[in-house]
Amino acid sequence: MGKRLRKLRNIRLHREGIRILTAAALALALSCTLVHYAFESRVPFIVFTTLSAVLYALIVNFYRCPIRKFESDTTGIVIAPADGKVVVIEEVEENEYFHAPRMMVSIFMNPLNVHANWIPVDGKVKLVHHYNGNHRAAWLPKASIENERSTIVIETPGGHEVLTRQVAGAMARRVVTYLEEGKDYEIDDHMGFIKFGSRVDLYLPLGTEICVTLGQKTTGNETVIAKLKS
Repeated sequence: MGKRLRKLRNIRLHREGIRILTAAALALALSCTLVHYAFESRVPFIVFTTLSAVLYALIVNFYRCPIRKFESDTTGIVIAPADGKVVVIEEVEENEYFHAPRMMVSIFMNPLNVHANWIPVDGKVKLVHHYNGNHRAAWLPKASIENERSTIVIETPGGHEVLTRQVAGAMARRVVTYLEEGKDYEIDDHMGFIKFGSRVDLYLPLGTEICVTLGQKTTGNETVIAKLKS
């Protein structure tokens, strides 16, 4: 119970949700008021108010943003950039930036997961590029190259280049990336936010030690995804 309470105290609302939550609260309050005066019976008002409260709670849950700090040494470590489930671990040909084989690890986020994204490695951002695209189901293989997405390349202090791709899904309609090219960032920094079900792909150098398994659940900024060669 004590551990659960500590986790609840470390949850804040993400800044991406403030405007939406405010607008939703006003709209639902107005709608409830109209329903209250539109029907003589209190049943429609009670039902509508209950459904509105559930809907608002789901929106609040989506925009929650836990405060997390990675306590261990970050040298050569690749941390999960998102909460979710590992759906891909395979060697692929990365043809957007590297044009060479890379080890790909993909994390799928369902609508109930935290959708804040964290920096997976310490280092300097070499590339940030947003692409408009489709909004197909995020778990489909082609989603990584056809859906709306943002590509971020970070060079670690050890000289490794790690590509992270935020991918919008069927429900996601906006990918937000906070990083700027040429700036240094660290694990614990926020990378961005993806609104509604989506995925984050990691492209790692061949020979990287993968520390997760297919189907494993990940916790953003906590789960160790891989260890880079020294």
